[in-house]
Amino acid sequence: MSTQSTMLSLLQNRPKNFSLERPFYTDPDFFKADMELIWYKEWLFVGHDCELPKAGSYFTVQIGEFPVVVIRAKDGQIRALHNTCRHRGSKVCTGHKGNTARLVCPYHQWTYDLDGSLLFAREMGADFDKSAHSLTSVACETVEGSIYVCLADQPRDFAPIREMLGPYVRGHQLKEAKVAFETTIIEKGNWKLVWENNRECYHCAANHPELCKTLPESPTSSGNDGFGADPELIDLWSRCEGVGLPSRYTIDPSGQFRATRMPLVDGVDSYTMDGKMAVSKNLAMNYDVGSIGALLFYHYPSTWNHYLRDHSISFRVMPISATETAVTTKWLVHKDAVEGVDYDIDRLTHVWLMTNDQDRLVVENNSGGILSPAYRPGPYSETLEGGVAQFVHWYSSFITPRLQSRSKPRLASVA
Repeated sequence: MSTQSTMLSLLQNRPKNFSLERPFYTDPDFFKADMELIWYKEWLFVGHDCELPKAGSYFTVQIGEFPVVVIRAKDGQIRALHNTCRHRGSKVCTGHKGNTARLVCPYHQWTYDLDGSLLFAREMGADFDKSAHSLTSVACETVEGSIYVCLADQPRDFAPIREMLGPYVRGHQLKEAKVAFETTIIEKGNWKLVWENNRECYHCAANHPELCKTLPESPTSSGNDGFGADPELIDLWSRCEGVGLPSRYTIDPSGQFRATRMPLVDGVDSYTMDGKMAVSKNLAMNYDVGSIGALLFYHYPSTWNHYLRDHSISFRVMPISATETAVTTKWLVHKDAVEGVDYDIDRLTHVWLMTNDQDRLVVENNSGGILSPAYRPGPYSETLEGGVAQFVHWYSSFITPRLQSRSKPRLASVA
């Protein structure tokens, strides 16, 4: 039986609200199918507009087997290009980020303009057609300060993401931001385990003492539906929407992305140890309605985000292997905020640096147990793991038709 057929059979026979079978978290062939059927076909969050302040600013990202460079061109537009020279395939941009007037391959100095067009290739003969050897483009879209790319030859329509994310995030002004700090950690676990851990706070009280000072341990904290008539939540939504700040829970029909605003712990304004603002100069617009809580935005498979009054935090998920995942976190503050005057880096980042490392350990322990042949899928808590069940349902329903398409036998042609 092929890998795709095995995956399909296991998904079709999975008990409702149970975790996945062991190979989904451990098997390299299952991982390859995830990459080919999801990661290489879907829109992926890669970074922020503010990281590319001028023409020639760039950063690089590795998406599975594909190195990609994201760059601001001379016309001010942000573009994405396959970071693979059209000569003999060397990476053109070898650094994590930088600024350049032109893209020059370090191997043989083939030189490209910022839009990827080939400008110069030494000793290639009079008949060589430079126009046929531009860097290959990658689909790229920006929305309210966030950058997404898609590796598919024919990407799905980006409009639904833009239509949801735009109105919710606009008041948090990511276009007026700068990255104050960023970090990448490698979690030794499958990308789905990283997401499953993120989608619940069932584990928070025992594992996240710092985060629990600000984030309530409830289904609300994972941005899941089923809030009922929570008066604190309804009050927050009403106050914020009364001043034009979208807040109510909304989810795309596919289940792939969602947004909602949630209250923080009573008396808390930001993710700090004392609950007070981490940045004195607000990133969000000034809304005179008291606490605006935290806006949450999730987009499978690559990002979750927290937008607060004083700063915002983005999290980017990138699979490395069946049992390794890179998680990049960026703290964004107002572009005019001055470190040491308007904010202290340690105070700004402490809660989530601790939480990320604690989550890394949780995921690695989870992965270590699943690697055992004794592992059997277990049931989710209906009360506190609804977000996990929703993620696994999305994964199952999303990849199943693609597996079915791959598994259909091809009819032999008749001569």
